[in-house]
Amino acid sequence: MKVIIAPAAFKNSLSATEVAGAIGRGLQRSKLHLTLHYIPIADGGNGTLECFLARGGQRFSQLVEGPLGQPVEAGWGMLADGETAVIEMALASGIELIEQEQLNPLVASTYGTGQLLQAALEHGARRIIVGMGGSATVDGGAGCLQALGVRLLDASGNDVPRGGGSLKLIQTIDASGLDPRWREVEVIIASDVENPTLGPNGAAAVFGPQKGATPADVETLEANLSHFFGLVAEQTGVDVRQAQGGGAAGALSAGLMAFLGGRIEPGIDLLLAYHEFEQLLADADLVITGEGQMDEQTIQGKGPVGVARLAGAAGVPTVAIVGGLNADDALLHEAGIAAVLPITPRPMPLEEAIASAAELVERAALRLAYLLHLGLRQPS
Repeated sequence: MKVIIAPAAFKNSLSATEVAGAIGRGLQRSKLHLTLHYIPIADGGNGTLECFLARGGQRFSQLVEGPLGQPVEAGWGMLADGETAVIEMALASGIELIEQEQLNPLVASTYGTGQLLQAALEHGARRIIVGMGGSATVDGGAGCLQALGVRLLDASGNDVPRGGGSLKLIQTIDASGLDPRWREVEVIIASDVENPTLGPNGAAAVFGPQKGATPADVETLEANLSHFFGLVAEQTGVDVRQAQGGGAAGALSAGLMAFLGGRIEPGIDLLLAYHEFEQLLADADLVITGEGQMDEQTIQGKGPVGVARLAGAAGVPTVAIVGGLNADDALLHEAGIAAVLPITPRPMPLEEAIASAAELVERAALRLAYLLHLGLRQPS
């Protein structure tokens, strides 16, 4: 059998690469004759850089300004073609870089993400994939743009402070300092978010509370984003206020669209295309995916469903190994996942499951292999 192992990370426990390795070890313990192909997956959020670099390339480290101004050592990568860079914005401007009690989207900034973009440009990138998930910010990408040389000026001609709370102060946008080389760079926004920039389904209303915004903060952020992108439309002629997907990463997506010509593609589709997933499916017998918690968000288009969708189109069944299951099995089946195997063999505290996750995943994969044995047995 040819099996493609394409799981996402188990949050707070195992990276996608570690999950894939544990699944492979479990399958191999069964003594089945298997050919295994590993494709760790991410959909633009945490782990995106690691998953792209799984096929080769070079990882760089850059000291940048974190979401609250603190120094952060952030990674970014150049793929094997030497022209395509991958930036995971969460590594510079992510919510996991801040303690829960410090979350404050009124002051959090994407400045560090802009520093990573500039570093990629200086290394000769002609194409940059920017993963959008896990941000701590709702600044419309203003900080990122400032790092790239765009000046956001108040009524006195001074640069406004960082953060979504300062956008209301902007009166003039001066993009003359933006490096002209950006006109020759393709910027691809890796995101599965379809929320527009503004409105009840926009960046502030939907994602602000996840980043520490109170109801009053949400109103402030919405008004500030509206003011900022209204100025962008007036002064640049580019209107992204209702752009589908513009709300990703606190509307960083909209900022990249407006100033760098960024275009959105589903992160999982980008990654699977890079790993030539569809070509591997041509003679595959089974796909195994997985994630830490399979729930309603999975059904709405997260990585495992993206895997199952392409596999199903090729006539290859997909099975998921998961940390937890909180979704209707019938709906998952309709989404293309043939079966789901949770890893916990008995009730246990979450802390124990996290600590033992690699072993539990391996054992779940072994149980799956024993089931495959049954399917392969021929009548005498």
